[in-house]
Amino acid sequence: MGQSLTFLLVHIIFSTKNRKPFIHDTVAPRLHGYLATLVRDLDCTCYRVGGVADHVHLAVRMKSDVDVADIVEKIKAKSSGWVKKIDPSLRWFAWQRGYGAFSVSPHFRPELIDYIDTQKEHHKTESFQEEFRKFLEKYEIEYNEEHVWK
Repeated sequence: MGQSLTFLLVHIIFSTKNRKPFIHDTVAPRLHGYLATLVRDLDCTCYRVGGVADHVHLAVRMKSDVDVADIVEKIKAKSSGWVKKIDPSLRWFAWQRGYGAFSVSPHFRPELIDYIDTQKEHHKTESFQEEFRKFLEKYEIEYNEEHVWK
């Protein structure tokens, strides 16, 4: 085959350091837009960004030559510096070191987008930790409870 053709849809989740509720309503829309721009600047497609005060979700179609760890590292580093500049009260803003990345069938893209769009409703009854544990269990990912939240 002469070219590489892929459709890699990834649900990426990461939280603020120590799950501090930094992402308040005045910052969230700007941050989500900036994260989407950073993804597009890496030649990937960002279908949606959303979340609540302590974490974000992204629906990203990865380019065939882009690595998930690389894209997450770049968008977290750039957005962290950007957040500190746009609001002086967020000078201590930081992302948690790790992240979750889960493959999603293109068939389920609408459901993923809806899930991201309804994060505020979802988190009225479930914490970030409960939500993330469910993803780890659903995708059969082994983890150490002691280390996953650092």
